[in-house]
Parts: sequence; structure tokens; C-alpha cells
Amino acid sequence: MGCSGNNLVKTPNMDSMAASGTRFAKAWTTSPICVPARASVATGLFPHQNRYWDNAIAYDGAYKSWGHSLQRNGMRVESMGKLHYRNESDDTGFDKQHSPMHIAGGIGLIWASVRDPLPFYDRRSTIFDELGAGTSSYNRYDHDITRMAVAWLEDIAQTPEDKPWILSLGYVAPHMPFMVPQPYLDMYPLEKINVPDKLIPAKGHSRHPWVEQLARNWDHDAALGTDERRRLAVQCYLGLISYLDDQIGIVMEVLRRTGLLGNTRVIYSTDHGDNLGTRGLWNKSTMYRESTAIPMIAMGEGIPAGKTCMTNVGLADLYPTFLECVGLTPTDEERALPGKSLLTIANEDDDESRVGFSEYHALGSPSAAYMVTKARYKFHYYVGFPAELFDLQSDPEELVNIASEPAMAHVVAELELELRKLLDPEKIDRMAKDDQNTLVNRHGGPEAVRVLGNQGSTATPDKYRMA
Repeated sequence: MGCSGNNLVKTPNMDSMAASGTRFAKAWTTSPICVPARASVATGLFPHQNRYWDNAIAYDGAYKSWGHSLQRNGMRVESMGKLHYRNESDDTGFDKQHSPMHIAGGIGLIWASVRDPLPFYDRRSTIFDELGAGTSSYNRYDHDITRMAVAWLEDIAQTPEDKPWILSLGYVAPHMPFMVPQPYLDMYPLEKINVPDKLIPAKGHSRHPWVEQLARNWDHDAALGTDERRRLAVQCYLGLISYLDDQIGIVMEVLRRTGLLGNTRVIYSTDHGDNLGTRGLWNKSTMYRESTAIPMIAMGEGIPAGKTCMTNVGLADLYPTFLECVGLTPTDEERALPGKSLLTIANEDDDESRVGFSEYHALGSPSAAYMVTKARYKFHYYVGFPAELFDLQSDPEELVNIASEPAMAHVVAELELELRKLLDPEKIDRMAKDDQNTLVNRHGGPEAVRVLGNQGSTATPDKYRMA
């Protein structure tokens, strides 16, 4: 976003939200892949707590969501767009799901649940098969989500509810395919787009061995092939962000026009980031900031305007945030959740002692990966592989791993201790693989699942698919 310091991207509506509310500059996904991250939003739990590990083990209502709390108190809660749960029929806490997107066939990327041992997939990446100017099924889907939201909000304004309500809008952009209408590409002239050049293996950078295995499993950079296509991919990604920003602007305008904005709080975030060519990586799935750092903005009554909060926050904080937004007192079980309301955090002084955390047990990973960040340091723990440590104060781009420096031994020990307060990393790695093995075997074993589920991005509902 422009408000977070990017001088190239054009995000006037996100920037306006940040100016009107609080931007959380240290926000992290609970897991840098869609389905586990979204299960955390629903349940307020980390993947090692709810055991939604990957893109084939999706939220099914087994753990109660914040939506269930609203329903229990007679409040209206609906969704539009992408949820990425198991299916529409599960009771996941929504009165109605409008045009929902869920994992394909209730199965999703089941072939990627084969991790014990991790096979080598000798397959060509397909994520850049659609690249450049045009209108994808995802663009059309997002466009219609906005139209539905406008109609829904106009109806609410005409017949106000007597209790608080929550509407969840799930946009897909800027997810691949990296295709966007030409006017959005024109906002970013190709000659102003640099080829990704940060820690590129072809220029001599040696990737961490865990990351190298991940990259070899499905080489997205090879699918791009040329620097010209790499620049085009970045151009499209920026265009998609501006496309998303326009959708947000339309929703914000209807809130203003109908008078709803004065008593409506708005929370903006996402499920994960994108490596976007850094280290020769595209897509998500790593512990680096490009993949684990996420935008997060809250605005509305009781939220400081124009504030940048430097406390570590994450997706697990959304559940208690939503409860506070609608005035619900948490149950004893909800008070035990790991998160804390963003409304409360926004009104406190920055807390350097609060820990940011993320974990990964999914596609392409030979073992569990964990991220812990506190104060100025960010620590990556890989089961069976060397650790990484970065000084975010002197090295915000995470260019230099200092984990092996003798002077940093006490920091590594401190952050590993913080990790072990949360979980036993080896035990959780084994638990995830056992759950995935059980799933794979239930569907016929590793060879059988190679051809099951979707092989690329999740399809939109049928009426939005490209002819």
C-alpha cells in the first residue's frame, strides 16, 4: 500500500482508510497459505491448535467461529465471496453465504498433503499461464462481489437492523492469475518496473536449504522464464492491487452515501503475502516478510485516526476484534483464545514485548517452519534445518541471516524459548504429517491423490468461469 511506504503502487482508498483509522505495521499471517490462514480468522486459533494444516484440510465448523457467537446473540452475519472453507453446507457461522468460493470439491490441494516423505514433483508450474492484460474469471468474480455488497448495504441503510451485524467481503485479487484489465496495467508503465533482483540464485545467492527444497518442488520462476515476463508479472500484481483498491473504494463510497459509515467499523486485511520474485520465489509459503507480513487496517468509532501501531498483531486477533466491535462479552472459552482485540491494541501504547507468530505445514515443505518475531528481531525455526535470524531494525528487508553469529546466540536462544512456550516444534511437525497421512490414505494413498482435487488456483463458482 502507498500508506505503508510503497512509492509506486496506487492505493488511494486503502490509504484513506489508514488516514481515517489505525494501520498495524507489524501484522502477520498465522500461516502463509490460504486455507489455514482463513481457518485462523474463523476460529481465532493457530494451525497447531485447530489442525487445519494445508489447502486440503479446510475449516468445517468443528471449532466454533466468531460468526457462531453473533448468531447465538441474534445478530446478522453474512459473507460474500471467497471463504476457502470446506464447503457451503457446513455450519461455519454465517446466516447466508453469497456466491462463496471454497476448496475444490471439498478436497482442494490434496496431492500437496503428501509430505512424509516429500516427493519431488517434476511438473511445470501453471500459475503464469494467464499473464497480462485481460479480464480473468477472478476479476469478474470480484466485480460481482462489489455489486452484491453495494446492494446489501443499500438495503441495510433503508431498513436498519436493530442489532449489530457483520458482512464479510472476500476478494480474490491480487491472487494469481496475474491478469487485469488494460487500464490498470497502464497505471504502471513497464519501463518503470524493475526486474526482481533481491537475493536471486542466478546471481549467486544461496537459498536456505529448506527454502531450496520448497522452490525445487514447483519452480514458478522457471515458468516465467524471461526478465520481460518477470517485469510483466510485477506490473500485473500492482495492477491487481489497484483493481482491488477500486473495489474497496466503491464499498466505502456506499457506506458514506447511505450514512452507514458513521456507525460502521471497517477492518481490512488479507490471508498472506507474495514473494513476487524475491529470492527467485513467487507465490507464498515462506517465513520471509514478503510472504508472512500482511496489511491490516481498522477504522471507525473508538479507533484512533491516522495512527500507525507498531505492536505485533495477526489474524488470530480478528476473532476478539469482531466480538468487541459488536459489543459481545467473550465466553470463558473465547477469553482463552490467543488473540487480542485490535480495538484495544490500537488504543494502547506500542508493546515491543508482544510476539508475532506464523507457521507452515503445507505445499512443498519438507518439515514444519515457524516464525517468531519480537522487538527488533525475527527468527525462523525449521525442523531438521538450520535456523535464520534477522535484525529488522538494521535489515528490514531480511537480507542477512545472522543466526550463526556468536554475538546473536542469546537472541536465538530467547526467541527459540518464545517458540517453545507456544508449542513443541518437532511434536507439531509430526502431528501435522500424521493428520495429512491419514487424509491421503483415506483417499487411496499418495499415488491415487496425485490426480485428485484442483491442480492450480481454486476455481470461482461456475457462472464466473472463463468460457
